[in-house]
Amino acid sequence: MLGNFSYSNPTRLYFGEDSLNYLNEELPKYGKNVLLVYGGGSIKKNGIYDKVMEILKANGKNIFEDAGVMPNPTVEKLYEGCRRAKEGKVDLILAVGGGSVCDYAKAVSVSTYCEEDPWEKYYLRLEDVDNEIIPVGCVLTMVGTGSEMNGGSVITNHESRLKIGHVFGDRVFPKFSILNPVFTFTLPKYQMVAGFFDIMSHILEQYFSGEDDNTSDYIMEGLLKSLIHSSRIAVENPTDYEARSNIMWIATWALNTLVAKGKATDWMVHMIGQSIGAYTDATHGMTLSAISMAYYRHICPYGLAKFKRYAVNVWDVEPLGRSDEEVAGEGLDRMETYMKEIGLVTDIKELGVTVDMLDGIADGSFVMDGGYKKLDHDEIVEILAASMR
Repeated sequence: MLGNFSYSNPTRLYFGEDSLNYLNEELPKYGKNVLLVYGGGSIKKNGIYDKVMEILKANGKNIFEDAGVMPNPTVEKLYEGCRRAKEGKVDLILAVGGGSVCDYAKAVSVSTYCEEDPWEKYYLRLEDVDNEIIPVGCVLTMVGTGSEMNGGSVITNHESRLKIGHVFGDRVFPKFSILNPVFTFTLPKYQMVAGFFDIMSHILEQYFSGEDDNTSDYIMEGLLKSLIHSSRIAVENPTDYEARSNIMWIATWALNTLVAKGKATDWMVHMIGQSIGAYTDATHGMTLSAISMAYYRHICPYGLAKFKRYAVNVWDVEPLGRSDEEVAGEGLDRMETYMKEIGLVTDIKELGVTVDMLDGIADGSFVMDGGYKKLDHDEIVEILAASMR
């Protein structure tokens, strides 16, 4: 039975090849001072930086720059961003980049005027925001996280070997996001396919929860089939506009909170993957792909009916005359074949994980209880060990 819920998403999206022009409509809504946040400098090489700067200057903005946001934003970088935002008295944070840049911008937006350590308040105690929030806008250049239309923000603390996400409420959602699929064309293949699996994992971790005939499950099955189809095209031709635009749109709907409605949701793949990232600083999507097969094979017996449905409805497995276990198993086998086909990592050793790290990674994995099996420490270690091929 579909449970009771409320739904709101305040982010305005502008999608398509001309979407950057709509920045001219959004900028007048905010004050003069803008903090431009971006990563390692790729936006300068591909020309996006110049286009954004031209629009900012045409709108008379005072521009403060915060460059060098890393793929796994650190708490030290967060503190630096807060200083820049406060010193500039910024009225808007404009994130130009992928999910990590958007995540970081939201972290800065809630932390700049926090009266205590934001790491302690927001990422360890997971408290709500009770201070001034700086509005955020996004210009997306990489797809995967869905950060352009949600309140999520993930920060890494290397000293404590913790990588923690906080899902903030509606007030922290980006006020607007600009999605031009062409801006994703120059992304290296490794990062591109890592983003594809981040999308897939977001969908699966909401899908593999509950046994009800939920409308959200039908939506997610469609999203998965579209993603599988378009990702195969994009791997062969990264500049195929239709494929890349479909993937960009799927990524947004995978984690803008809509398909989670009526679902318990799982998130253990993300919890284990984030803990791996805290130890290795590996690419996020690859930490998810490397442990997913071991995880899903571990929990399959506890949610067999849904895994059978997944095999039939997503991977077109023929169920006639076969046991549920056989059908579900073939579905997971087809998923693994697809993952290897597009170039995903399926062995955590490739990410720098060693046997002596397993207990620590398990300790750093927050245990969720929305899936088909609540894991204990030993089971997480077992899954990690099974992910070392």
